[in-house]
Amino acid sequence: MRLLNPGPVTLTPRVRDALAAPDLCHRETEFFDLQDEVRARLAAVYDLDWASWAPIVLSGSGTAAVEAMMASMPGEGARVLVIENGVYGERMAKMADVHDIDHDTLSLAWGERIDPAALAERLADERFTHVAVVHHETTTGRLNDLEAIAAVCAAGDVQLLVDAVSSFGAEAISFGSAVAAVAATANKCLHGAPGAAFVLTRRSALIHAKARALYLDLATYCEKQEARGTPFTPAVPAFHALAAALAEHREAGGWRARRTHYRALASRVAGGLARLGIEAVLDAEQSSCVLRAYQLPEGISYDALHDHLKVAGFVIYAGQGDLAEEIFRISTMGDLHSRDMDDLIARIAEITAP
Repeated sequence: MRLLNPGPVTLTPRVRDALAAPDLCHRETEFFDLQDEVRARLAAVYDLDWASWAPIVLSGSGTAAVEAMMASMPGEGARVLVIENGVYGERMAKMADVHDIDHDTLSLAWGERIDPAALAERLADERFTHVAVVHHETTTGRLNDLEAIAAVCAAGDVQLLVDAVSSFGAEAISFGSAVAAVAATANKCLHGAPGAAFVLTRRSALIHAKARALYLDLATYCEKQEARGTPFTPAVPAFHALAAALAEHREAGGWRARRTHYRALASRVAGGLARLGIEAVLDAEQSSCVLRAYQLPEGISYDALHDHLKVAGFVIYAGQGDLAEEIFRISTMGDLHSRDMDDLIARIAEITAP
């Protein structure tokens, strides 16, 4: 089965084999060696300075990493502005609610562009210590302009918390002075297996973190991992797979090469669908390389399209909320190639033929 959903992804044989690596006790040297390797490779993806940045690895989904960031990084007296232009921005606001973090929202329509000038005005009008934003909002495929948002935050002396769950490893990510933390996962652009996630934290910001949860307290994880320990039992097979995936990522040319590959596949799909009269929701320039959303063909329901493609060996993704009856989404992450995209278009042509 070829997975075109935005994670979990179709694994390479090398990563799948890594899941069957020898069993390790998480309190032994062998596991700590593996954990050290994963942390070092994560920092190397964007050439981060270890003296300034601490990679912290968790067992859980990407949402676990984002919630750990949201629950930990805003310190005592913090006030967070959460930008919402899709489901995952709204989820961060819910996290702030759950952990009783003082916050407000900059709420936009799903897929709407974030206007840096409007953000700057909001930050000038009210006191905020942090801004939280989703880099790639998979609700619509919108790639938010992280560099512009980070520049506004830097000018206002506000720290930025970034959900990079579906962009880390394939999109350019700003790690400029305003960025305090970036949360992501193994099983999207890195092509690892579900079960391992991580947060890259600026050490100077982590000093001011506040523990609002036991399992998701980033400061505790960092302290234990830097001392070659772990606070809880980790998902050891997922760590093995992440180490293998990170090695493949580096050998393939890093995030820039992965972005080029994704863009080529996405363009191939977009071109094929355009020839069938199926329109994209957003222009390519506004979309991430990872995922694009398309209007459902007239007269064809999502369920009918999904089921037809699943029989042919593909899994696509539905729209969310009010978009469920209007769009479908195709991701090009994972062990996918041009021939897979050509086969996909041929299968969609079957169901859309007059």
